[in-house]
Amino acid sequence: MTTVPKLETLTGNQRRLADALRALGPATRADLAAATGLSRATVSTTLGDLTELGLVVEPGGTTPAGPTGGRPASVVQLSPAAGVAIGVDIGRRHLMVAVADLAHTVLAEDGLRLAPDEEHSAPQMLDRAAELVRETLAASGRSFEDVVGVGLGIPAPVVTDTGLIGASNILPQWSGLHPAAEFTKRLNVPVCVENDANLGALAEHMWGAGRNSRSLVYLKLATGIGGGMVIGGRLFRGVSGTAGEIGHLSLDAHGDVCRCGNRGCLELTSGGTALVETLRRTHPEVQSLSELVQLAVAGDVPCRRLIADAATHLGVALGGLLNLMNPDLIIVGGELGRAGDVLLDPLRHALSRSAVASAVDAVSVRQGTLGERAEMLGAVALVLREGDRVPAPF
Repeated sequence: MTTVPKLETLTGNQRRLADALRALGPATRADLAAATGLSRATVSTTLGDLTELGLVVEPGGTTPAGPTGGRPASVVQLSPAAGVAIGVDIGRRHLMVAVADLAHTVLAEDGLRLAPDEEHSAPQMLDRAAELVRETLAASGRSFEDVVGVGLGIPAPVVTDTGLIGASNILPQWSGLHPAAEFTKRLNVPVCVENDANLGALAEHMWGAGRNSRSLVYLKLATGIGGGMVIGGRLFRGVSGTAGEIGHLSLDAHGDVCRCGNRGCLELTSGGTALVETLRRTHPEVQSLSELVQLAVAGDVPCRRLIADAATHLGVALGGLLNLMNPDLIIVGGELGRAGDVLLDPLRHALSRSAVASAVDAVSVRQGTLGERAEMLGAVALVLREGDRVPAPF
């Protein structure tokens, strides 16, 4: 690989354009002018300088001509030599890793499933994740010298100011840990950490069902219920990093006690664990949410009813969010999201009865397109789009 300057050594307009290309991927000169506020002439001159440095290439692709005709616009992108970003998704039952170049091309990815009784202590999980990163990076043909940053997704709240893991019911042993610092020790590269549902939102906005959305809500419907929001192209985390925790919105102040300590939380009626436990009264052989979803899609009546009831509760909860936030898009992902219209149709119906008409008319509810890769790709996107959150190199 040709040796080129590191992006962090650039200054002025060169750094602005390089950062814009890192966030946008392949882009036209007009895209870059709009993103940076630089004139077309300045963009062209600066791109010429970056091309001479080996940081920018013109791959030969074009965008279609506009509706009024004219010549197709050529695109430029960061060179493969500019570096790579790594995304890591840690879950209760899986580890997933992707390596992508700064032009948004995935070079290699891998993953492994964890048995329910496997050790889930933070040190062991981080050790296994680090080993999988090394293997996947080697498979991509790149080295740690090429890595500009690692994004790490975890199913737990991440305190914005400190980077510490907040109280987690899914990974309780991780509470109070600083995973970025711990993972940095293992890999010796910059690491930034984010809640997995936030990463799903970011990935769907960049590459999936949420492209061009101005105000997006993403639901990760799995064992529990997580949520993420992208507003104006940026993640909205709230003051302490817990924005989007819709699974612990209380629908019944006198309901059962949730694992979070509150009563009547949405997870108790619509979370995967609750659904499987209920189904096993009539389907004792069903062990997982994925099995439940498969049966529902195949037409099993009790499974379809369970999912429809869960969707109704989700629609009621989302109605309040819709009135407050007024988004243009709601994306449903996670294992339960794979139920498609079995889930989405009753959710839309409940939503229409729970929010003001103008907000309902303005929103679209869609199934996510990235599937189980969403959070892993979102960890890559965190490095690419939000490079300001990636610590400076050592």
